[in-house]
Amino acid sequence: MAAFEGWNDAGDAASSAARWLADRHGAELVATIEAEDFFDFTTTRPIVAVDHEGHRSITWPDTELWSATTASGTDLIVMVGHEPHLRWRTYCRAVTEAADALGCSLVLTLGALLSDVPHTRPTSVTGTADDPDLNDRLDLAKSAYEGPTGIVGVLHAACRDRGIPSASLWAAVPTYVSGAPSPKATLALVERATTVLGLSLPTTDLQIATAAYERQIDELVAADEDTAAYVAGLEEAADDESDDEDELDSFADTDPADLVEEVERFLRGD
Repeated sequence: MAAFEGWNDAGDAASSAARWLADRHGAELVATIEAEDFFDFTTTRPIVAVDHEGHRSITWPDTELWSATTASGTDLIVMVGHEPHLRWRTYCRAVTEAADALGCSLVLTLGALLSDVPHTRPTSVTGTADDPDLNDRLDLAKSAYEGPTGIVGVLHAACRDRGIPSASLWAAVPTYVSGAPSPKATLALVERATTVLGLSLPTTDLQIATAAYERQIDELVAADEDTAAYVAGLEEAADDESDDEDELDSFADTDPADLVEEVERFLRGD
């Protein structure tokens, strides 16, 4: 499983979901892709910190790979890092070589995009893969996207060239709360990812955080008439698309083609 911080991590949902899964399984650091060859440090700067004894240390934007054994007995590798600036083909070759060395049978990337969706409805999550058999087995959709791409798209191409099955999950985050972490989108990605990976984990902490998040956003929206009217319009549109169901389902009752199209518009910057 891989998540990249940056433009494809709206609400920090993708990186938070990956870290949550690593933490819940007690994952241990097994490999690092050093940032030196892949980053412009004037754009993504290293972080300096001072400990309680006054010692200063530098944290670089390295990519970390964590490994854990799940309750089902299968191994889970979680990779989290910033989207690199340079030498993407070399970077993705390092990732796929690590995946081969660690015996990965599936590379699953997580992403989150800003979208015109209301925070009051279930978070939409779409899954895509190039392999028709994988799509059928995991209830995913095939993307016909053409246009600019990020490191996620390049990584999936590298996986295909190396013969490693891969899939991608994307969650939608409301545009009007773009600056706030979204535990709701994190929860949606965790739930969908665990389904894809055949895992079962309690998510009580994420559910509590999601309820608090929704209450806070409710208060902010109610305090501004224009925002309240905008959200009401989004709610009406979302309900119209639910085909007269009482609630939207985060995945099963949503047309995958519509969600894929939303991701593709986001990638193009439309």
